[in-house]
Amino acid sequence: MADKIILTDCDGVLLNWEYAFGCWMEQHGHTPVEGGNLVYDIGKRYNITKEQCKSLIKIFNESAAIGFLPALRDAMFYVKRLHEEHGYEFHCITSLSTDPNAYKLRMMNLEKLFGPTAFTRLICLETGVDKDDALEEYRDSELYWIEDKFENAEAGLNFGLRPILMEHGFNMQDKLSMGIHKVTNWKEIYVHITGEIYE
Repeated sequence: MADKIILTDCDGVLLNWEYAFGCWMEQHGHTPVEGGNLVYDIGKRYNITKEQCKSLIKIFNESAAIGFLPALRDAMFYVKRLHEEHGYEFHCITSLSTDPNAYKLRMMNLEKLFGPTAFTRLICLETGVDKDDALEEYRDSELYWIEDKFENAEAGLNFGLRPILMEHGFNMQDKLSMGIHKVTNWKEIYVHITGEIYE
């Protein structure tokens, strides 16, 4: 069964954190700078200090709102197909928060959108931290590793995984290392993993 595990990030891959956070920021009086959607750094996106940025993200990630994020693009359809038709299970590694309530809300969100059995493991790291320590456990397993942050995809490559980078405005200019496969949606992930074209 080991080869039937897919490792995946959550925000920007499974869930549309960016959209939900943007709505929340607007409700709290913050608007992005022009072209901010092309910038990964939230501080630069909203022209706020690094300290403000970290504080606001942490507040959002530990709020009730984190349990109600919408799915990203076509994630719901193809995650379910990979799980139900091909027997894949998902281990989610997310730099969300170590707050136990944030963990429960994230799992609730995933189960509501993708069903109660697709995600057999959820690893919640502190807000914004790198994922190297969590990926170490999967070293040289050659499992698929789906991310939206280039540095984390590259870390997966260094750990002997097969990274897939979900394209966003903020990572379109990143020069890909050999071995990182870039996609724009979950249909492309499905085709890449199964070799099947789903009509």
